[in-house]
Amino acid sequence: MKKQIIITGCTGFVGTNLRQYLSQDYKLLGVSRKSNATIKVKSYQELSIDDFNSSEAIIHLAGKAHDLKKTSQEQEYFIANTELTKSMFDKFRSSRCPIFIYMSSVKAVADKVEGVLKEDAEPNPKTTYGKSKLQAEKYLKAQALNKVQRLYILRPCMIHGPNNKGNLNLLYGFIKKGIPYPLGAYKNERSFLSVENLCFIIKELLIGKVVSGTYQVSDNVPLSTNDLVHIIGQSLGKKARILRIPKFIINTFAKIGDYFSLPLTTERLQKLTENYIVSNTKILQEIQKELPLTSTQGLMRTIQSFNND
Repeated sequence: MKKQIIITGCTGFVGTNLRQYLSQDYKLLGVSRKSNATIKVKSYQELSIDDFNSSEAIIHLAGKAHDLKKTSQEQEYFIANTELTKSMFDKFRSSRCPIFIYMSSVKAVADKVEGVLKEDAEPNPKTTYGKSKLQAEKYLKAQALNKVQRLYILRPCMIHGPNNKGNLNLLYGFIKKGIPYPLGAYKNERSFLSVENLCFIIKELLIGKVVSGTYQVSDNVPLSTNDLVHIIGQSLGKKARILRIPKFIINTFAKIGDYFSLPLTTERLQKLTENYIVSNTKILQEIQKELPLTSTQGLMRTIQSFNND
């Protein structure tokens, strides 16, 4: 008989991919504000202590993502990312369920990174999103667990995969149309995370004996945005063109974009050109296995899903 796993945020991007990944080995109980025809879904109010007692793990993905349009109120982040997490964890602690996996973010530690971000870095988030995630982390760590219960706090970097929406789609659209990439003058390296590698890590936490703790999750090798452009071009079967326009011109256009809602804004420019390298050494040492996909393989699969769409 399959063991049951509770997945909150089950209809989101990560939740949808994780359900597909675990469905062969586990009975899944989804928790979401949205209904779904492919999985049994309960609301948070319907979730009972019996659901917790009969489950092998709770994977808490639900939360409010960073709002690039800046239309969200600060309180919304703390309700979705902090208070909901505390409520779920309190129910977990009073149950017989042995595993709680919380999906936090590297943004709970730092919005900008110099060098390599490691697990021992002192958290100092600047955004409300990062602060709400860190506040939830602190609450979880402060609570006592019984001897059989384990707590895993995962801090993923930028996650991509099928049905992913965001800057990758924007970049893909430009290159597919044959528009040259204009930011070649910016030299950067950043970590990415294939959703398949993330699902692999989560399954290892479910089946292995990894000690409770906080773990950063990323693919092994960071890539530059110029590398990403070449990967997209390769997937499309065309040579991607990269322009090296002087930075002061690009910066001016980005500031104009802030006022006129153009595709390039200062925040999007930062996302495309920033350095953000994340260490995944700690989790790899714990699981003692290699990730199934390299950085390039994972991005190729994501881009190919755009092709299929």
